[in-house]
Amino acid sequence: MIPGFRRLLSLSAALPLLAAVPAHADIDVARTKAAIQTSLDANYPKLDELYKDLHAHPELAFQEVRTAARLAAEMRALGFEVTEQVGKTGLVAIYRNGDGPTIMVRTELDALPMEEKSGLPYASREKTNWNGVETFVAHSCGHDIHMASWVGTAKTLLSMKDQWQGTLMFIAQPAEETVSGAKAMLADGLFTRFKKPDFAFGLHDSPRAYGTVAYRVGEISSNSDSLAIKFRGRGGHGSAPHLTIDPVLMAARFVVDMQGVISREKSPSEFGVVSIGAIHGGTAENIIPDDVTVLGTIRTYKPDVRSKILAGIERTAKAEAIMSGAPEPEIKITEGGKAVVNDAKVAEMSAKVLRAAFGDQLKPAPIGTASEDFSEYVNAGVPSLFFSIGVYDPQRVAAADAGGAQVAPNHSPFFAPVPKPTIETGIQAMTLAVLSAFDQRAAR
Repeated sequence: MIPGFRRLLSLSAALPLLAAVPAHADIDVARTKAAIQTSLDANYPKLDELYKDLHAHPELAFQEVRTAARLAAEMRALGFEVTEQVGKTGLVAIYRNGDGPTIMVRTELDALPMEEKSGLPYASREKTNWNGVETFVAHSCGHDIHMASWVGTAKTLLSMKDQWQGTLMFIAQPAEETVSGAKAMLADGLFTRFKKPDFAFGLHDSPRAYGTVAYRVGEISSNSDSLAIKFRGRGGHGSAPHLTIDPVLMAARFVVDMQGVISREKSPSEFGVVSIGAIHGGTAENIIPDDVTVLGTIRTYKPDVRSKILAGIERTAKAEAIMSGAPEPEIKITEGGKAVVNDAKVAEMSAKVLRAAFGDQLKPAPIGTASEDFSEYVNAGVPSLFFSIGVYDPQRVAAADAGGAQVAPNHSPFFAPVPKPTIETGIQAMTLAVLSAFDQRAAR
């Protein structure tokens, strides 16, 4: 669900970050990379088949029955203890390998209610019911890449289990796109029925060059809220608007006037976005309806900016109604995902081995403007790192950065990651990050 990683900071801006992460002193990175590659060579064909199967058969939030069953079977075949239906359709896979820390690795299960137009031979043509409407379904956010990398990381770590001690806690989470799956798993006892992990890791793909890995310390995604405002008027014939109170006009004015809060009340140096994604109302071109509902999303980083924008939304909506002589609108703000904040120590210990393994392909990531419910695990007190991997041919990305045809971002119907080496990079990076966490605890 995080599309905003492609335009990276300049390398000059990255130097302080990269200089802080010299080669790891305890893990033999060259030897470890070779062991990872041996596992990849043996397992990649099956992982490629898994990825394409998941891509062709996506499922929406809390409907991921087939997807969860496929992953559960994969993990059981590796020897994990698998518990299904955690948080409705989520699963938890545990593998114990002696005394040591518990390391959580998370993937998402769900796809998006949209049509895929990538033209890939394994493109999704699945349809399902979503909120009472038939819709296409597509993995246009790349969760299928995450799942294949998740299974591949599990395979790789088990092939190297003489190099670590502790417990692997691999979770497959439903409903990330609706920022409700992490809460559902936690409410269903994720950290009480199972041991609360010492560290947690998650990854996301993004429209950058494949082979690259990006991370940052601190905030990596935004807070999100949703808004639903029903403007109530008095319907009538379109030829006699003076006999009506037009809610369409109120909604239209709100959409425009709301942006004044962003441009004139919020400091230009602070991030804040309000985007209207849907306006529902009316049945015919010559009928003014009784009411119109406006739906939108609010994205911020800081609590004070969030408060200012929410207050501005309410004030502006009420003002539109007052100007029209209409009843007060119904305003509903629903809190969504919180910003993901990467733990500085976890980021540093991971960066040491990632820098040694990937060199200048390890990049600094800008703060994303999308939301991510991985934050629920962070806010539950688990030191964590959320990072990203690129998915496109480097030449295509370079051409796009130079002003050429843009590559399709996440959530685009044309989003089409290159499976190899993208999945391999995800496995390499995640395996190294997990090993760095085992090594970190062993050194304490």
